[in-house]
Amino acid sequence: MKTRTPVTLCATLALISCSSCNSNKSLPNIVYVLADDLGYGDLSCYGQQKVSTPNIDRLAQQGMLFRQHYAGCTVSAPSRSSLLTGLHTGHTPIRGNKEILPEGQWPLPSSSITVAEILKTKGYATGVFGKWGLGSVGTEGDPNMQGFDEFFGYNCQRMAHNYYPYYLWHNNTKVILTGNEGTKTGNYAPDKIHDAALKFIETNKDKPFFLMYTTNLPHAELFAKEEYMSKFRGKFDPEVNYAGIDSGNSFRIGGYGSQPYPHAAFAAMVTELDDYVGELVARIKELGLEKNTIFVFTSDNGPHFEGGADPDYFNSNGEFNGYKRDMTEGGIRVPMIVKWPGKVAKRSVSDHVSAFWDVLPTFAEITGANIPEGIDGISFFPALLGKEQKQHEYLYWEFHEEGAKTALRMGDWKAIKLDVDKVPQGVTKLYNLTSDIGETNDLASSNPEVVKKMEELMKQAHIKSEIFPFSYEPNTK
Repeated sequence: MKTRTPVTLCATLALISCSSCNSNKSLPNIVYVLADDLGYGDLSCYGQQKVSTPNIDRLAQQGMLFRQHYAGCTVSAPSRSSLLTGLHTGHTPIRGNKEILPEGQWPLPSSSITVAEILKTKGYATGVFGKWGLGSVGTEGDPNMQGFDEFFGYNCQRMAHNYYPYYLWHNNTKVILTGNEGTKTGNYAPDKIHDAALKFIETNKDKPFFLMYTTNLPHAELFAKEEYMSKFRGKFDPEVNYAGIDSGNSFRIGGYGSQPYPHAAFAAMVTELDDYVGELVARIKELGLEKNTIFVFTSDNGPHFEGGADPDYFNSNGEFNGYKRDMTEGGIRVPMIVKWPGKVAKRSVSDHVSAFWDVLPTFAEITGANIPEGIDGISFFPALLGKEQKQHEYLYWEFHEEGAKTALRMGDWKAIKLDVDKVPQGVTKLYNLTSDIGETNDLASSNPEVVKKMEELMKQAHIKSEIFPFSYEPNTK
């Protein structure tokens, strides 16, 4: 049992007492695939023209495609913290990519109640395979300390920049990839992670399981296996050589390797990801689990420019403006597809406005687990069933890099504040997403009452973090 504050401890005990050790096989399995830096427009079912994603498209054909789903933040760690805790970035513990040397990020505290812990109260086997980034091995943020029975992959998201790393982690054991010694490229890490995830499904086929598949595809570096690269070289000219890190101190510890064919590599990586998804679906079907498995596909934030990536070439942000690290729609609106045979209507489309912090209460409601008090999320289970759905009064984000940024969506209105660290009472930009999806026409001056209300909601949504404070906030430590 984790050490928790009294209020949180009571909530945890209530969760455990109501449903401890329930191994009801009728509970649905949950496979949650989280891509890394995949833009809203990077899937062909969301309008991508240059790369085809037939397996992911098939999920949309067999389920529901969400057109207004949002990531927890515009970068990895806080986005994942929001996902796991059901709290937006004004409340969730991890609000930035804060490094812990030599390896790892600032740990999710033991006081957090995660979606994995909640599902474990219903008898779920829980596993996370891929990129973690919420606490080094052995810390309170270690995935094994946050409700996951098994972890395999990159503990540190900086290490997850590299596709031929020297090692991965299996729980607290370092797994050396001998095929990658020196400059060798014998062990492609996503393959290793994928195989471990398939094994987890096989091992837990006779009980309900929650599989978080947190692939680092298609984040930079732009490396794909040769069998995929050979399909795309020469098809996306002109290419611009990216000169990266191929030796030295940061080689394979975060530095992006060189890539002479970045367009081809990106297409290859998206295709690899699509094939992995197809294999996950196929294994579920082979084991006779398809009818009782919820399959979710999404991404942790908008598309990136790193390692030679060229999101404009692929129109990766679709009709939106902005990219990773931006608070415009291109940085935070992400694809989400949900397939659940017999429950979610085929070829259905939802315009329900939802976000990562809604995932925890949704899975809790679906499985009959108690929903912790005080979270920001609202279950979208009714929307999945095509029923009347409760709406958010607003959605809120904050980002603690590039001078700090905040954003709030209220109905069709979107407010964005930049340089929050420098000018905490500064200018708010206001956009109407119905008439201006590209967020190019600032309407703040003609709508002062709307701005006033949204600024007040921003103040209410933010609780100071001692670890991730805005610079204008006094240090109370």
